Amino acid sequence: MPCRALCLLCSLVMPAAFLCADLLPRVTFPKGDARRILTSFSKDGIFNYDTFLLSEDEGTLYVGARDTLLSLQVDSAGSMELTGSIVWQPVPEKKQECVFKKKSNLTECFNFIRVLVPVNQTHLYTCGTYAFSPTCSYINLENFSLVSVGRGQTLLQDGKGQCPFDPRHKYTAILVDGELYTGTMNNFQGNEPIISRALGSRTLLKTDAFLRWLNVDAGFVASANIPGDEKVYFFFEETAEEFDFFEKLTVSRVARVCKNDVGGEKVLQKKWTTFLKAQLTCFQPGHFPFNVIHHSFVLPQPGVGAVFYGVFTSQWQLGDAGSTAVCAFNLEDIERVFSGKYKELNKESSRWTTYSNEVPEPRPGSCSVRPSADKVLTFMKNHFLMDGKVVPRNKQPLLVKQNVKYTRIAVDQTRSVLGTSYEVMFLGTDQGFLHKAVALASGAHIIEEIQLFKDPEPVQNLLFSPGKGILYVGYSKGVLQVPLANCSVYRSCADCVLARDPYCAWDRHSQSCQETRGTNKNTSDWLQDIEKGRPGATCQQISGKGRATPRSRDDLGSSLVKTLSPALNSIIRLPCPQLSALATYNWSYPGDQIPAGLTLLDNKTLVIIMQRQAAGEYTCWASENGHHQAVARYVVQDPMGVNILSESGGDSMVGEGLEQGAGPQDGHHSYWAQFVTVTVLLSVTLAIAMAMAGFSYHDRLKAKSKVQGCNTPEATKVSNQEKVPLNGGRSPQLQGPVQEGAKDPRDCCVQMEGLSQEIDMDNNRLNASLGAREGS
Repeated sequence: MPCRALCLLCSLVMPAAFLCADLLPRVTFPKGDARRILTSFSKDGIFNYDTFLLSEDEGTLYVGARDTLLSLQVDSAGSMELTGSIVWQPVPEKKQECVFKKKSNLTECFNFIRVLVPVNQTHLYTCGTYAFSPTCSYINLENFSLVSVGRGQTLLQDGKGQCPFDPRHKYTAILVDGELYTGTMNNFQGNEPIISRALGSRTLLKTDAFLRWLNVDAGFVASANIPGDEKVYFFFEETAEEFDFFEKLTVSRVARVCKNDVGGEKVLQKKWTTFLKAQLTCFQPGHFPFNVIHHSFVLPQPGVGAVFYGVFTSQWQLGDAGSTAVCAFNLEDIERVFSGKYKELNKESSRWTTYSNEVPEPRPGSCSVRPSADKVLTFMKNHFLMDGKVVPRNKQPLLVKQNVKYTRIAVDQTRSVLGTSYEVMFLGTDQGFLHKAVALASGAHIIEEIQLFKDPEPVQNLLFSPGKGILYVGYSKGVLQVPLANCSVYRSCADCVLARDPYCAWDRHSQSCQETRGTNKNTSDWLQDIEKGRPGATCQQISGKGRATPRSRDDLGSSLVKTLSPALNSIIRLPCPQLSALATYNWSYPGDQIPAGLTLLDNKTLVIIMQRQAAGEYTCWASENGHHQAVARYVVQDPMGVNILSESGGDSMVGEGLEQGAGPQDGHHSYWAQFVTVTVLLSVTLAIAMAMAGFSYHDRLKAKSKVQGCNTPEATKVSNQEKVPLNGGRSPQLQGPVQEGAKDPRDCCVQMEGLSQEIDMDNNRLNASLGAREGS
C-alpha cells in the first residue's frame, strides 16, 4: 500500500517529472575546477553580454552588451582578445524621457543591444532599446564604428517593430536573404506583439494587431529558417483563447510566414497573407503538460528537413519543485499540422470550433507563387489558427530534469566511431550551470554539469563555433568559452566508456581517451559504447589485457595508493573520490573486518581512531553499470610514535591527534585518558565546592555564638579588663535600669544606651552608634 501511494504521488503531484528517478549529471565540475578549463572575457563597466554574432570564418565574435558593442578575436581555442569596441549610449534627451516615463535610470534607461546581424561583408546591422526608444544603426567593420552621416553624426533609424522597448521583453530576430524577420513588442506599454519583416527592397510586412493574430502577452523565444525552405518559423508562448478553462491557460506556439509574401493589394495591405500558427505540445503521459516554452533551437537534418528542440516548463509548478523538459519536433510533423484543418471563431457562441467547410484555392497560408484572390485573403483574416496540435517526437520528452529551470539550449550533432549519429544537448540553467546531455534510445543521459559562475545567475546566450568545437556562453558580466569535449579527464578505458560521451573514445594504441571530433587518426579500433556504457565488454577488446575490472593492487595506479603512519589514538580521515554520481561506493577493510572506532560519513569519507588493530589496507570501490574499480587505496601503518608521514602530503587525511599512550593501547576505548581526566577534575571541583560551603556555614555559626553567648557559663568568666575599649577610654556607663529580662546581675547581654542593635554576623562585630537609648 505505501508503494502504491508513492506511485500515485509521483503521477499526480509532480508535474511531468520522474519523482522517483531523477536524472543526475554523472560528473559535476565546480567553478574553477582544473579538470574543466574555461576561457573567460570581461571588461570593467560593461554588463549584459546578451547578443552574439560569429563571423563566417569563426575568427571573430561580435558581442552586443549594454551601451557597448564589442569585437573579440577568437582565432584559436582558449583565447579571446578584444580588437574593437563601440560605446553607443542614448543621448541625454532620450534618457530624460525614459526617466520621465517612470523607468529606472539605474537599470532600464540604457541601450541594451538586441539585434546584431550581418548585412554584407563590410557592415553589420544593429538595434538597441535606446532608453525605451528602439533605435537601429549600421556598423562599419573596417574600423568597427557606427556609420556616420555628415559632420560625424551617427546614422540612426527608428527601430520600432524590430527591437523591444523594454529590455525585459522577450524577442527574436533573424536575417534571411538580406531581410530582417523579427518578433517583438511594438509599443511602450508592451501589449502589442508583432512579427514583422524589414530591410531589403520589399514592402515592410507585419501582423495585424486589430485581428488579434497574436495575444497581447505573446513572448517570442526563437526564430528559424531552414536552408532551401521558403518559410520562416517563430516560436513563442501566449495565453490561449480557444480553450474554456477555469484560469488563463498558457500555450506554446509555432508560427510561420512565407518568404515570398508581399502582402495584399486591397485586403491585408502591408500585412502578412501567409501567417499561420499552431500549438506545440510537450507532455509526459499521466502528468501535467509542459506548456510554457523558454527557448528553441533548430538542427537541420537530412530526411526530415530539420528538428526543433524546445525547453519547456509547466505553469502549474509546485514552488521550487518544478521541472524542465526538452522536447523535439520534426519539421514534417509541424508541416502536417499546417496542412490540416483550421479553427474559426463562432461569433454567436464566442467559441473556437473546427472549420469543416470548403477551403478556397490556392490554400490559404501556402507559399503559392500565384496571387491570392480577395476571397482567400478574407478567409486568412479569420482562419489563422490551426486545429491540430504538434506532438513531440516519440510522443514524449527527450529529457526531464527536476528542480532545474533551463533558460537556453543548443544542440550539436556528431557521430560515434561506428558512424551512429547522436544529438548532444547543451542546456544553460537559471542558476549558472551548463548541462551536457546526449539523447539515447533508452533515454537521456547527462554526461556532465559545469558550474559557470561563482554567483548564481541565468545563462543569457549560447552559441556554437562548429569548426572549432567551442560553445560561447553569455551572461551579465562577460563571455565564456567552453570546449565541447573534455576527454582528457577520463584516465582509464572504463572511465572513458562509462562517460558515454559521443565526442570521446578510448584509443588502444595511445592508451588514452581521445576526442573523435575532427581527428585525422584512424578511429576504426577506438572503443566506445554510447548506448550501454559497458566497459566490461568494451574494454576487453584491448589486446594483451585481461578483464577490464581491476581487483588487485597492481591494477590501481601508484598515484592512487597512499601510505599513512599516524600515531596511536590519532584521528585519520580517508576520503573516497566521487568520480561519478551514478556509481555506488563501498570500502574494504583489513582482514575483511570493520575495526573498532570506525565511522563512515555521508560523503563516503572513512574516519578512523587509530589503534594497533586498525592498521592495514583500506580500499574504496566504485560500482557503476556492472563495472567495479578501486578509486582510492590507503595503507595505514603503526610507526609507534611518529606523528604522521604521508606520501601525498595531504593534511586532510589526519585530524586531531591524541596523546600517545593516554589510554590503554590494547583496549577498544580510545578516549580512556580523557574520561579519567574529566572524572578527576569533576571530583576535585565538587570537593572544593563542598569545603567552601562548610567554611561559610562554620563562620556564620561562630559569629552567632559570640553575640548570643553572654548568657552562657563561659560568658560569666570574662574579666573586666576585656570590657575596656581598645582605645584606652572608659567603658560607657549604663544609665537607667537594666532590661526586664536580665535577672542575673552578671548578664552582659543588656541594651546599652546610645548603641544600636545592628550586628554584622559575617564580620563578627557589633555596629554601635551614639544615640538616645530606646525607652523600656
